[in-house]
Formats: sequence, structure tokens, C-alpha cells
Amino acid sequence: MTRRREKLVSARRAAGFTQESFAAALSVDRSTVGRWECWENEPLPYLWPRMAKLLEVSPAELRAFISLRDEKPAAPELDPAFAWLDRRAGWEAGTARRRAAAAALAPGRRVGRSEAVGKLVRYYGSPPAEHRYYGANLGDVDVATSILCRSSWLEGAFPLTAEHDRLRLRLQGTESARPFDENAAIERLAAVAAGQVRITDVPLYRLVDFEFGADSVRGAVRTASFVEYALGVDRLEGELSENRAGGAMPLRDTYLPDLSHVLDVDGRFCAGGVLALTAIARPADPFRGGRDYVLLVQERSSRVVNGAGRLAVIPKAFHRPLADHRADARIGATLRRELEEELFGRADVDNTAGPQLVADPMHPTRLSEPMRWLTEAPGRLRMECTGFGFNLVSGNYEFASLVVIEDEEFWPRFGGAVEANWEAAGLRLYSTLDDELISELITDELWSNEGLFAFLQGIRRLREIGGKRVALPTVELHS
Repeated sequence: MTRRREKLVSARRAAGFTQESFAAALSVDRSTVGRWECWENEPLPYLWPRMAKLLEVSPAELRAFISLRDEKPAAPELDPAFAWLDRRAGWEAGTARRRAAAAALAPGRRVGRSEAVGKLVRYYGSPPAEHRYYGANLGDVDVATSILCRSSWLEGAFPLTAEHDRLRLRLQGTESARPFDENAAIERLAAVAAGQVRITDVPLYRLVDFEFGADSVRGAVRTASFVEYALGVDRLEGELSENRAGGAMPLRDTYLPDLSHVLDVDGRFCAGGVLALTAIARPADPFRGGRDYVLLVQERSSRVVNGAGRLAVIPKAFHRPLADHRADARIGATLRRELEEELFGRADVDNTAGPQLVADPMHPTRLSEPMRWLTEAPGRLRMECTGFGFNLVSGNYEFASLVVIEDEEFWPRFGGAVEANWEAAGLRLYSTLDDELISELITDELWSNEGLFAFLQGIRRLREIGGKRVALPTVELHS
């Protein structure tokens, strides 16, 4: 039987609205209202004041109608995560779930990017020789991030082909014991169970060795548990937000106490991601103007483990295998999969939503129509790696990338089918001819550090290859 937000349904009916008339009053589709009422997603924040007025209720009453705590069941989809924690801690089955149910849920405080960067720079101090914190100048404006990098990790860009994209799977050897805080894990699961954050027991690639140059990346990855990441080092981001006035950060003291630990990828749990600025060529338009690229930026939803509520490029993903653990170790494999999932509607390649049953989810016969069209002719799709760094918020490794759809026939043909998935609460479009708006975007405090890193590296590269399609601001990296 389909679950419903009964309080919201009752309030709508009491106010005299059908789903159709309520949707029309809010300028959304009827199916959107249906998804709200069936728990598939939540109204975006900008709609809440208008909804409260239409339903003739207070904002607090509306929050109660939509609240996840009152009506949501006990998150059976988290059973694998609870079971994993029971095994890891040596607890009796069911202990983790009971403790999470009893944990107090304190509301989090989201800090801006600059505040987070300041805290981390004070915590870690000056970077070691040849390293620096990634930052840039836009005229008189300085932009800082918590990305630790080297100049050699930022030079040039290389295509994500087999010749240049040379990460390899290393078969699992003897693993050293890694620190783990069961109490912090319980707090994390309690917060997750009260919301809609998706955590499931799928493998991640953790980096154990790498060599990043101007024309290639080489290195090795091993597989590790996504649950261990989500209940362990991912908790560092929340601790950073909760830290007030330079107080203690015991989780960071445990997992990433200094920059030597950050750089010791084989000695710690170094999970990470692949994220790309997507630029799609468009023909000239009498209303918009000349030929350009449209740039895609997402607002991350509250359901994601990493970067919730932040701005990021799209796609953005954990580097993880889908079906073939060895072949999927390449950066380009993750990026290609995420284009299908996050932009072209391929929910079946999201193995966090259920078991993987298809032998080859990325087989040419299963590709979406946009991806199939892009791969039918050379030169239509360009995928490049534009930089590498470590995000001090979480310790994650980040492969900044750029996806360029060069054939301007794509946008008239498929632009209407580009739609973000559950990981995004919203999708923004920017023109590469609008340098003023993009300059303003770059200074937005809602950026995730890794998202801004990939965006800046992406527009630096677009200035080199975009020709008359771009009028982007000049980005000068800090020395």
C-alpha cells in the first residue's frame, strides 16, 4: 500500500483544492504534488510560504504536515547499515538500530564555505612543501577552498581515455585496523533514520596509491564499504559545522589529525569522488543571444551523504564500481555512469537503490537515447580530467573533470530531457557569455569546496577551448 502524508492531504482537501488545482496555484505539475503526498520527495523551500498561505496554515503547521519524524516508518532501507555496524562493533543484532532510535537529534548548523576554510586552515596550519590550499582571484575578489593540492595536479587537462586514465584495481591484501567511533556512528544513523539520507552497503573505491601528472593519472584503488565511510570519516563534515569558537574536534583528531595523515592515502580510509562541470554547446538564439555553452550547477538535496544543501557541479559522484570492479576503476567509467544517472534518467545504474541485477548496465544497447547519440559519432562528447586534490572537510580525494558536449545539435534535440535525479534539490543553468552572473556565482558561500574546485578548473579550461562561445571571467590561481 502506498504511503501518504495524510496531514498534508487532509489540509489540501480542507482548503478546497484537488491535486490539479493545488498544482496550478503553485505553478508545478500535478505529478509533483502527488510525489509530495506519497513521500517521494519534498517541496522545495521557496514554495513553502506560498503553500502555507494557500492551505491557510502557519509555517510551523506546514512543517508538521511535511515532517519526516511524525509519519516516516523506521527506515527499513537502513537495515544493511545497522547490520554492518552491529558486526563492526561486535554488538548483538539489532543493537545499533535501538541505540539510533534512542539518540537525541540535535539540529545541525550549516557553516558557509569561507568559515569552514578558515577553521581548517587554523587547524592544519601551513601546508607542506610544494603543496597549497586551492584558491583563486577574480579581479579584486579572493576565493579560498579547503582543497589541498600541488601545482602539478592543476596543470593542463587530459582526456579520460585508456591511455591517460590509468587507475587500477589492486586486489585486497591485509588491511590494517582503521579507527572507528561507534558512538559517532550511532549519532549519524539516528540523524539518517529521521530523514531521507540514502546509505546502503555498496562498495567504494578507496585510493591507496597515485601519481597525477599533466597528461595522465596512474595509481591503485581497493574496494571498501560505503557504510564504513558514511558512519566514519563522513561524520567530519558535521563535526566541523557543529564546532563553535574553535572548540575540540575529537573525530578529526582521530581520523585526520594533521596533513601528513591527509596525504597518507594507503594508511587511512581515503574515499573520494569524480565531479565534472558539464558544458553543452547551444546554437544562437534570438532571445538568448549568440552561440554559447550552457553550464549546469546543482543544489544538492538533503538526502545525499556528501555536500547536502550545497552547490556543486553535476555530475558529482563517489568513485565506486557498478558491475565490473576492475574496469570501473577508471575515472571515466564513473563519469560516464553518472551522466546516465544524474542527467539522462538512468535510475537503473544507481546501485544504491537496490541490488545490481544486470550483467552490463552500461552496454551500448542499454544506453539512454542522449548518450547513445553522443557516442555514435566522434567529437560529440569530450571528457577531461582538469585537476586533483584532497578535500580537508572530509579527507576525500577529488578528481575535478570537465564534460563538453561539442555538437550544438544536442541541445535542440535533447536539452528538454536533461533532468537531475534525487541527489539534486534544484538545477541551475548559466551561459558562458554571462561573465557577470558567473562571477557572482563563484563567490556564493553555498558552494561545496570540491564543487567550487571543479567549477573553477572547468571554466579555466573552457576559456582555452571555447573560442567565441565563452566570455568567462579570468581565474588566476593563488601561487
